[in-house]
Amino acid sequence: MAMKSWPDNRIQTLFGIELPIILAPMAGPVLSDMVIAVSEAGGLGSLPCALLTADQIRNELTTIRQRTARPINLNFFCHRPPAPNKTREEQWRKRLETYYVEFGIDPLAPVPTSNRTPFDESMCDLVAEWKPEVVSFHFGLPTRELIDRVKATGTKIMSSATTVDEARWLEDEGCDVIIAQGAEAGGHRGMFLSDSVATQVGTIALVPQVVDAVKVPVIAAGGIGDARGIVAAFVLGASAVQLGTIYMFSPEAKLSVPHREALKKAKDNSTAITNVFTGRPARSIVNRLVQEVGPMSDSAPAFPLAGGALTPLRAKTEPQGSGDFMSLWSGQAARFGRELPAGELTRILAQETLARLSAL
Repeated sequence: MAMKSWPDNRIQTLFGIELPIILAPMAGPVLSDMVIAVSEAGGLGSLPCALLTADQIRNELTTIRQRTARPINLNFFCHRPPAPNKTREEQWRKRLETYYVEFGIDPLAPVPTSNRTPFDESMCDLVAEWKPEVVSFHFGLPTRELIDRVKATGTKIMSSATTVDEARWLEDEGCDVIIAQGAEAGGHRGMFLSDSVATQVGTIALVPQVVDAVKVPVIAAGGIGDARGIVAAFVLGASAVQLGTIYMFSPEAKLSVPHREALKKAKDNSTAITNVFTGRPARSIVNRLVQEVGPMSDSAPAFPLAGGALTPLRAKTEPQGSGDFMSLWSGQAARFGRELPAGELTRILAQETLARLSAL
């Protein structure tokens, strides 16, 4: 599977990888074992850092570097922590009160904190210490000072764009690569110049427009689940693909039983973009909470605060095998999922794609 077999090898050259397949950095499901598997198979393993402390990231990186010397990506959120809004938080508690009563939870009990750590000086110190080959961001970029520090380590930088305007902004701010995230993608939308879910663009329309608008290489993401989708991404002008949902079927994925079962049953129209789990638009399999409270609720506190009030409900229902109150992140192509180890899946996807490309 030599580089020259691929229509565009800019990403392989830039990142030092063999295959133009990037593991989506899915916070929660992905830890060191999946990162290692994908990188060892020739793709780019991505470690999501948003839910981890600096010490936890160091532990994961220690494990990774003990088992592979291949390139990896560290992914960070770069949102601005929200200002407390007591009125909205009380509205949210009121909206969820009937569920608290149903499951015997005190509606007046303190709400656990729901935290997502944005990229800051301490995380930048960590990047400088470990010097990963790639650092990716979600929700725009951190400050110019932090970006300059990351670049000084020799690390390549990429971030997600959900519109052409966002792609141009990211390129102007110094991104080496743009991830064009179509509306089909699972998990959080990378949107940062707009908060309009209604105008989100699909992958097949977004990718070629972003390719035309920027000079840097573009990675296609969203709704790509097999070799046909990867071939299509290259035809549209992408230099690589980022895949998430199909990796959640692998044994390395850290998933709850309800989430794994929901993925197995998911159809093309089983998901919706919703803000009820974190306060920020994200694509999830539709469950009871999304049906009854969402998909988009004006009562949900700003990201990431909405999740705190759901914690007691999840704690009551998940042990019973219920996914009614938990985020069930998934893209629209879950039907393509195959229960294969992440490394094997990476290699098979590459082989199947090259076979299709050679037949064109």
